[in-house]
Amino acid sequence: MVESSVVLILFGSFLALLLLGAPISVSLGVSALASFLYLGENPIKFVQIAFTSVGSFPLMALPAFILAGALMEAAGISKRLVDLAESFAGPFTGGMSAATVMACMFFGAISGSGPATTAAVGMLMIPAMVERGYGKGYASAITASSGGLGVVIPPSIPMVIFGISAIGLMAPPEAVAEHGQFQSVSIPKLFIAGFFPGLVLSCGLLTMNYFLCKKQNYTGTTDGWSGANILAMLRKGTWSVLAPIVILGGIYSGLFTPTESAIVAIFYTLIIGFFVHRELKIKDVLRSLETTTWLTGRVLLILFTATVFGRLLVENQIPAIVASSMLELTSNIYLIWALIIFFLLFVGMFMETLAAILILTPVLLPVAYSLGIDPVHFGIVVVCCLSIGFQTPPLGENLFIASGVSGTSIEEISVRALPFALTSVVAVFIIAFVPEITLFLPRLLGY
Repeated sequence: MVESSVVLILFGSFLALLLLGAPISVSLGVSALASFLYLGENPIKFVQIAFTSVGSFPLMALPAFILAGALMEAAGISKRLVDLAESFAGPFTGGMSAATVMACMFFGAISGSGPATTAAVGMLMIPAMVERGYGKGYASAITASSGGLGVVIPPSIPMVIFGISAIGLMAPPEAVAEHGQFQSVSIPKLFIAGFFPGLVLSCGLLTMNYFLCKKQNYTGTTDGWSGANILAMLRKGTWSVLAPIVILGGIYSGLFTPTESAIVAIFYTLIIGFFVHRELKIKDVLRSLETTTWLTGRVLLILFTATVFGRLLVENQIPAIVASSMLELTSNIYLIWALIIFFLLFVGMFMETLAAILILTPVLLPVAYSLGIDPVHFGIVVVCCLSIGFQTPPLGENLFIASGVSGTSIEEISVRALPFALTSVVAVFIIAFVPEITLFLPRLLGY
């Protein structure tokens, strides 16, 4: 009876505050505190749990990757990656928009953020596509849709948050007995596992882009491919291409952890920006620090309150109830995958990605454990699903960024982004139903 009352207070106050327009961090914090007071708990426990949540070493990767992405844009690294992608466009149908997808893949491999990828690539590629005859709406839609790759292609900030959220959520004994011992959700393993799913999503976007461009007669250049131009862009962008190689190579080889790799990325960018490209100025560094502080504070405030909210869910055995309810509904793993995916897609439309991961991981991961789903595979599917939320209204952060860059209405971009969203959903189902897409590379590398 107490448990049901706590759940009513927890979720009732949370939803009521959201409907009143309160920020999600405030809604989480107030509902959790109300539940603590109802249970007669000392409010100091609330603060202790929250403080512990922001004191983990892996979490240091969050501000470091945000800063690295901001510095790379100021240092000219992102521009050179975009120029390189554009040089491969050539006469290919929809070549410029295909280059946009490739540029988002490149930049996603150094930024770890969907909105940052959309902003960095969009400011360069949307005007370039419009100049080549593309409609503003289409150019904005393909950029917003491709920007979601920034959180799937490693390194990824949501993967870091998922890894932190999964700490302490052990598999139930009956699940271990049936399926064997589960491996821990390590962030390096998540990064490695995200590589092929990122390619699957990218291939889906490129395929849909080809057919849409053919229909709308968005042709490539009449000059054909220029080997000399490609080589020139490769030479010009050598240090930019080396950035993701240094970051990911160090993680995969075990030379440094994801947190340490983010620090390496910052120092690499500073050296290239100041001494090689000579485009980075002190004022750019200060502006990047300001951006990082604002974004990190916003995320940590959500993490602070969501951890307490999640702890209350676990202590009141809500995840176990949800898991048993789903398993009573059906034991077919494909149907349960479909339920989870559609639920995550729905949540991604209304809730910020990091908040959704922090709230839902304690609820859904036990379901995955009970079905014998590898937690790393589950984490990748969660991130892929929520990445689609960047391009779907009403929240759709990438849509707002693309709209701001191009001056096109959100409504027009949303309609044109719909085919790409549907293609991404199909790709997510493929990733979910074929675990080897996710788990092959980690096993090959001995993780």
